[in-house]
Amino acid sequence: MLAIKLQRIGKKHQPAYRLIVQEKRTKLGGLNTEDLGWWNPLMDTYEFKKERVEYWMKVGAKPTDTVWNLLITAGIVAGKKRAVHSVKKK
Repeated sequence: MLAIKLQRIGKKHQPAYRLIVQEKRTKLGGLNTEDLGWWNPLMDTYEFKKERVEYWMKVGAKPTDTVWNLLITAGIVAGKKRAVHSVKKK
């Protein structure tokens, strides 16, 4: 199953992420299918290829929860944001 995920790039203590399409179970250091954009959380800037993201989601690629929330913020996808952190059971 294909997934749209974030791949970390950048130096130590300066995270930047690449938005990629990859097989869900492969490691992030492996080959990716396509590069869909980037996100810099320190400056809160991003650039996504809207047409390609919509194409891959139509084909069946599922975004991770963090990617889903980013796509909602960018206005590419409509819907509710998902909880990223799990709640501990008491």
